[in-house]
Amino acid sequence: MCRTILFSVLIVSLTLVAGAMNYELKSPDGSIVVNVSVDNEINYTISFNGEKIISPSTLGFTFKQAPPIGNKLEVLSFKEYSTDETWTPVLKRFDRIRNNYKALRIETQETKFPQRKMTLEFRAFNDGIAFRTEFPEQFGERENVITNELTQFNFSGDFTCWAVNYGSYTTSQEVEFFERKIADITSEMVIGLPMTVKVTDECYVAITEAALVDYAGMYLKTDTRSNGLTLRSALAPAKGQAENSDKVVFKTPHKTPWRVIMIGDAPGKLVESEIVQNLNEPCAIEDPSWIKPGISAWDHWWSGEVKMEQSVILEYIDLAASMGWPYMLIDWQWYGEFNTEKADIKTVAPQLNMPEILDYAKSKNVKCWLWMYNTDVDRFDFEEACALYEKWGIAGIKIDFMDSDAQAMVNWYHRVVKTAAKYHLMVDFHGAYKPTGWRRTYPNLMTREGVMGNEYNKWSLRVTPEHMCTLPFTRMLAGPMDFTPGGFLNRNPDKFLNGTPANVLGTRCNTLAQFVIYDSPYTVACDHPDNYKGEVGVEFLQKVQAVWDDTKVLNGAISEYITMARRSGKNWFVGAMTNSEARELEITLDFLPEGEFKMTSFSDNKKTKQDAESAEKAERRVGKDDSVKIKMQAGGGFVAVFEPVE
Repeated sequence: MCRTILFSVLIVSLTLVAGAMNYELKSPDGSIVVNVSVDNEINYTISFNGEKIISPSTLGFTFKQAPPIGNKLEVLSFKEYSTDETWTPVLKRFDRIRNNYKALRIETQETKFPQRKMTLEFRAFNDGIAFRTEFPEQFGERENVITNELTQFNFSGDFTCWAVNYGSYTTSQEVEFFERKIADITSEMVIGLPMTVKVTDECYVAITEAALVDYAGMYLKTDTRSNGLTLRSALAPAKGQAENSDKVVFKTPHKTPWRVIMIGDAPGKLVESEIVQNLNEPCAIEDPSWIKPGISAWDHWWSGEVKMEQSVILEYIDLAASMGWPYMLIDWQWYGEFNTEKADIKTVAPQLNMPEILDYAKSKNVKCWLWMYNTDVDRFDFEEACALYEKWGIAGIKIDFMDSDAQAMVNWYHRVVKTAAKYHLMVDFHGAYKPTGWRRTYPNLMTREGVMGNEYNKWSLRVTPEHMCTLPFTRMLAGPMDFTPGGFLNRNPDKFLNGTPANVLGTRCNTLAQFVIYDSPYTVACDHPDNYKGEVGVEFLQKVQAVWDDTKVLNGAISEYITMARRSGKNWFVGAMTNSEARELEITLDFLPEGEFKMTSFSDNKKTKQDAESAEKAERRVGKDDSVKIKMQAGGGFVAVFEPVE
């Protein structure tokens, strides 16, 4: 790893105005500027290319057993520094990630009793601003209780945003990101993260958090003290607790998560950003070579009821083997009753012969994952269960229905992932909160749900083409999402039905494009083996990957369309999706290196208007100077793989 840390007085401009300490911090390329003022209160503002994004916004905290903190502060010291390093991720969208920022640390102390100390750290990247608060060691072993965090995001105008309203802090975070104005966010709403904002045609912003460790998850609420354009942080209480209850209990020293404002001149720049991972600690697993991304077959989605039968599991193992996928996920009821006192995650249901299943999978070069309910994890010695799974040869575990990111649950997640890592187990969380980049530190945390995915096609009309074209620019900005793509019973709206067998809204090429566009190092393909046999596009699913060496957003508009190019080794993959409007796009192939490539594409065609399963396969030779026209029907898509001609 190449790492350079520079200390320079040129990074920050410091001025003293009427007793206030004012600091200006610029991104390495100078496009993003954050101004920080410490006086009677702490304020920050942010601008991008001269355009103000965030007007003066305050920081602070309320405590259960102490006065609020955030005003009447004096600056004890400040330090500026910069970092420019590159690192290699285990779970890749890029083969190398650059972590380049300028930073400022300001140590403050209250001027009045109890004279608590608080350190602010700001980092300015070329793709955004991040800041956090540190409480240095003070007051011995005293326990501190935060009842709320008072971080403001005061927008400089009534901009369009894509904001998800969970309505509650007890949530699986499976809701649409609807388009609205900031002023339309009401006091009853509980806005989840990321929240994406269009400031101008050349400025897009997303608010999220990074490095959520031993703290409560952050949401956004309207700030009733403000002008209607200000949102404030709201921390998740424990399940069943009131909004004004205890949120974070800690002893000093302690750090908050990073509050992140991603910034780019196009929505695709937000998708390409790695600021969230860059704000997390490096990999803590000494040898992560056992962590193997890949696609998995899944035995549950296709049916209306669970089919926990030996023959069904073997059938899905055969599917994974025939597709070249490394995994098969054995879902709920493999250990019989769940979420009850009788549940035992170490005892296999009587109708299953686990040794026979695992021997059969091994003979097919497939490894199995196991599902479990979160309450059952704590019913017995989880570490003992993990040791048993490692002995069985299990690859990973999927844990479900947590529906909370209160501090205790966040710590539970971390304990589970660390314990799983000791026994070489990968992890997929469902009923989960959004990612915060912690997979950099523990990359056995492969993916998680926290997204309204394909399962909603079984009972709703909510997985619309608009929703699918919004996710890359909203939820996916936080990190991988287990959308469970791969439904091959594609239907246009006039033929779509809820129920069994499960249909999906959108065309076959839309389904194929999800494997390119949606990030998930552990990608779970959802459909039944019979629905893949002999179908157009199956060969693409045999080639597509779950991680990538390079990622480029070629075009896109939130909720309308997106085209992405991904590289795996020498091969490039392109995926495009459109909303409910038919669309024609043209892309240049200048992302390709020199040389000739065989392009194998799958496109919507005229028949797709009546039959969403219809797709046209084509082959041609292309090079980097060529262009490709993409024609998509309503709810449609396009995919192509580019393989070098040797």
